[in-house]
Amino acid sequence: MRVAAILLAAGTGSRYAATTGCATPKQYVLLAGQPVIRHAAQALLPHVTCIQPVGDPASLAQALDGLAVLPPVAGGDTRQASVRAGLEALDLLPEGEKPDLVLVHDGARPYVTAELVGNVVQALGEHPGAIPAVPVADTLKKGEHGVIEGTVPREHLYRAQTPQGFRFGLFVDLHRAAASTSATDDAKLLEDAGFSVALVAGDEDNIKLTYEGDLVRLERLIGPTLLPRVGLGYDVHAFEEGRPLILCGITVPHTLGLAGHSDADVGIHALCDAIYGALAEGDIGRHFPPSQNEWKDADSARFLVHAGQRIRERGGMLINADLTLICERPKIGPHAQAMRQRLADLLEVDIDRISVKATTSERLGFTGREEGIACTATVSVLVP
Repeated sequence: MRVAAILLAAGTGSRYAATTGCATPKQYVLLAGQPVIRHAAQALLPHVTCIQPVGDPASLAQALDGLAVLPPVAGGDTRQASVRAGLEALDLLPEGEKPDLVLVHDGARPYVTAELVGNVVQALGEHPGAIPAVPVADTLKKGEHGVIEGTVPREHLYRAQTPQGFRFGLFVDLHRAAASTSATDDAKLLEDAGFSVALVAGDEDNIKLTYEGDLVRLERLIGPTLLPRVGLGYDVHAFEEGRPLILCGITVPHTLGLAGHSDADVGIHALCDAIYGALAEGDIGRHFPPSQNEWKDADSARFLVHAGQRIRERGGMLINADLTLICERPKIGPHAQAMRQRLADLLEVDIDRISVKATTSERLGFTGREEGIACTATVSVLVP
């Protein structure tokens, strides 16, 4: 049984913007260091055959970078049009790869559980459609101009959630037939056509980011699922004539550079080792072997970009990084701020998460004899 998911991200999030003043569409707002929609995709991936993102392709490609999803397709002016775009993209898959079932999920619902997805899929064995829903618990009032006009009975009323599931072939046909209509949710198309849609027990924590307080609640839900890890990196390089001195991604004026297979950026190398260590993914030599000519004189910024990407691909986030350069010369202090900014840019984090400082070895050892530079780096990360 092949199950596809359409991940919707075409909305503008006008209510969220109005209550928070945030110009970023809510599906791309950072939650525990990652875009909200990335959390949603990561929650769905273990339970579906493929994910078809729908929205602005460039924004989606950046937010979902490194995840095993289909190429994003542009959304429409309405939710229904966006779902249709996702369905048509899935219908273009080769016959052996087309789904039997399809789930439609809001990109602004990041906290969807395996149990909820499984229950929706299971219900599709008996019904052509199924949606998760939560019974209305509060008393409902009808009013206008700030005055109550009456009480609405809450019996048999539910709050619909996503992912909503459907049998793929039928759902495609109904969407094509209803192209000129407008449905507020996907189940409405089946209801109007006379098909049964199962109600599956929803989850109160499966909230859609809509108002400012929702983000705080989601942080509390998702934060505890990430575990802290610490990594330590250390690197040394000897001075060498005729080479530029590259430290922490910037060129530092000096009479000598550092010897190495790449650009010998001792700061970035130590930082990469710290990140790989925190992820238990070996060291920089494992990912970029010095025996390979491809990395001869390479810009070490490429290594750090990869290390940062590995954190994101693991569903994690960098909490902070602390580097100490050990040398007699050159003086690091005048360049520390530029180094911090460069490292922050490469890791795509705020500069406040990056510390660069320096010390000497009091004229002891190879650094004391001004034969080279050493660097230690410590990082803390959160990963699932």
